[in-house]
Amino acid sequence: MTNSARIRPPVVPGAMIGILGSGQLGRMLAMAAARLGIKSHIFAPDPGPAFDVAAAHTLAAYDDEAALAAFSDKVSVVTYEFENVPARAAEVLAEHCPVLPDWNALATSQDRLVEKQFVNALGIATAPFAPVDDSGSLARAVAQIGRPAILKTRRFGYDGKGQTMIRPGSDLAVDFRSVGGVSCILEGVVPFVRELSVVAARSVDGSFAAFDVCENEHEHHILSRTVVPAHLSDNAAQQAIEIVHRIMDALKYIGVITVELFLVEDIDANGAKTERILVNEIAPRVHNSGHWTIDGATTSQFEQHIRAICGWPLGSTHRYGRIEMRNLIGEDVNRWRDILGESGACLHLYGKHEARPGRKMGHVTRVLRDA
Repeated sequence: MTNSARIRPPVVPGAMIGILGSGQLGRMLAMAAARLGIKSHIFAPDPGPAFDVAAAHTLAAYDDEAALAAFSDKVSVVTYEFENVPARAAEVLAEHCPVLPDWNALATSQDRLVEKQFVNALGIATAPFAPVDDSGSLARAVAQIGRPAILKTRRFGYDGKGQTMIRPGSDLAVDFRSVGGVSCILEGVVPFVRELSVVAARSVDGSFAAFDVCENEHEHHILSRTVVPAHLSDNAAQQAIEIVHRIMDALKYIGVITVELFLVEDIDANGAKTERILVNEIAPRVHNSGHWTIDGATTSQFEQHIRAICGWPLGSTHRYGRIEMRNLIGEDVNRWRDILGESGACLHLYGKHEARPGRKMGHVTRVLRDA
């Protein structure tokens, strides 16, 4: 029996859901669940801000199979706030209760090479890429793709970690060692004009709902600012949403997904401009670029995820106006008092106790209701 079949009948208010991970995404999922009368049980190897808002928590390692089994027996469905859930942990949990999104989505997104091959097999474009297992295969990949290019570990990379730029004249052996000498993927550099993302949901019955396309700005490989609606044509926006719909259907996905995209502009011989969408990465979860939906849309991405995994109808994705969301990274969080004094600013702090460089401490959303 599949996970999606086992979720019926729908989870009812008053039930308990399980969330793997104790970070800010788990925190916001638990808060959204509580608004709908659903309790949350957090499972994580380390305490985090999600513990502060959940009805229960289990502090145990992801390879503690006895703790996983006991946890799963207490909840109606298990979901997760991050994609690097160990395969065995997901298998143990799935023996006891539904795990949504299911393991197929996790397995596809955990490996950058598998993910790119999956997307290309659907006829969807990505940056050119090649597998790299050692410095020799890196040299062959560079000969195929050219420089500059980006060398990324196939697994466990995020916010710029586990990657390096391959520049003209660089020592490939040194470059390969700099990412740990593990299996990698080499990606060509895409001449994009904007970085985009689509946050969307798919329910048990196959219903699909997408929020408006997000335009994202990064600083030091960390998302700094998201604006909605993105600056692109209606045709390109529709193309982006259709790409995500195809990906979700192919994965038989249940829950919220985020697909990071590149917008590329081509100019023909007559000077006419056309826009193309390329897929960058898939995140099988709620996402930083969707935080604006808490204050700027009828249904937040977090509530939408809870609705989907519980077998409930998806909510409206109506946007209230023009939106800007800014992350508060590191010492930015010390501006909290000034932000609270700003009319129209919606402040969210994650309850983290130490403001380290590069650490996401919160975010602020501004909704301009004139559009």
